[in-house]
Amino acid sequence: MTLTPLASRDPISLRDALVRRGVDESRAIAVAQGLRPIALILETPNQDGQEALAEAARLAGVDCLSGEGWVLVSGSAARVAGMTRAAAEAIPTTLTDEIGTYLASSQEVPLAWMTARGSVGLDGPVVVGILNITPDSFSDGGECLEPEAALRRADEMLDAGADMLDVGAESSRPGRPESVSVAEEWGRLAPVLTELVRRHPSVPISVDTVKSETAELALDNGAWVVNDVSGLRLDPQIASVCAERGAGLVLMHSRGSFSDMATYNHASYHDVVAEMVHELTRSLDRALASGVRRDSIAVDPGIGFSKDPSQSFAAINGIPALASLGYPVMIGPSRKRLLGAVTGRDVTKRDESTAHLCVAAFVLGAALFRVHAVGQVKQALKVAAAIRSN
Repeated sequence: MTLTPLASRDPISLRDALVRRGVDESRAIAVAQGLRPIALILETPNQDGQEALAEAARLAGVDCLSGEGWVLVSGSAARVAGMTRAAAEAIPTTLTDEIGTYLASSQEVPLAWMTARGSVGLDGPVVVGILNITPDSFSDGGECLEPEAALRRADEMLDAGADMLDVGAESSRPGRPESVSVAEEWGRLAPVLTELVRRHPSVPISVDTVKSETAELALDNGAWVVNDVSGLRLDPQIASVCAERGAGLVLMHSRGSFSDMATYNHASYHDVVAEMVHELTRSLDRALASGVRRDSIAVDPGIGFSKDPSQSFAAINGIPALASLGYPVMIGPSRKRLLGAVTGRDVTKRDESTAHLCVAAFVLGAALFRVHAVGQVKQALKVAAAIRSN
């Protein structure tokens, strides 16, 4: 008799262990998904509802802990699903429906991200090269302000292995002045975007903007995706623009106005991960209600946006919770303050630690990695992906 420990939190490991022992793959996938550990905190001020949940959890073999106004349930996905069926008559239908929706979406592993000009495969980590056409970005402001310099930089990142480019013409760095006009933003973007599309028609390009007018111009001139660092808070019309054109949409978590969202002015949390997920869920609901396809949306925890270094690390640790919503997770930690807080290195010397953080985020469930130093990150993620695939 032998004992083989398995990575119970990794459905892929469980699936492969079963397949190697002769279990049909579809059956192995179902079993692995059912055995995934799930933990949920349910907010319910109703005492009768708490007691009903506790009893249903007991009957289903689910661990349960309750406090004033909340109930924590923890167990395998299959047992949590059984618990909701057992408690269906005793707790509100809205709550059982919400749990059911969560369980269903958390089983979905997005294999592709649909955009305005084709799909972006998610069978491996996607490295997104940052191309800032700005005079004042925090680590590379002014370096690519001229179109030819920007195009040279784009070619360098593609040669280094970038799978996608993210082009931005307005900096959101801490302490910046008010937002630039659409005319100025588009004036910077237009010559670079149109030439990138001409030279590299098969390269997915996202445009980093919080303005629906700019988003519309960019999509009509070859962009595939809109990357909205405000998560539709500043201009909800971006969702309609993306819906009309079938574009990809990145919803990032942030708080505050454009001029202070990258500061700590709004970095007050009781529970970073829970509040991040709840606030992004509101953005997701808004996007879906505007007609954006579910498989066209990606989410971003917003590292460094309205979060101090400790809170940013908490958000990174919360990637599994964010990924469980069923959307691909993009992360943009490149050269940011949290890395300086840990390593003590200047902003110009944080590419190595950026690569390390991207590997950790990949292990936690992130799929897209928005970075400056494409080559270092690409190589690090290749190793991490090889470990996972084997």
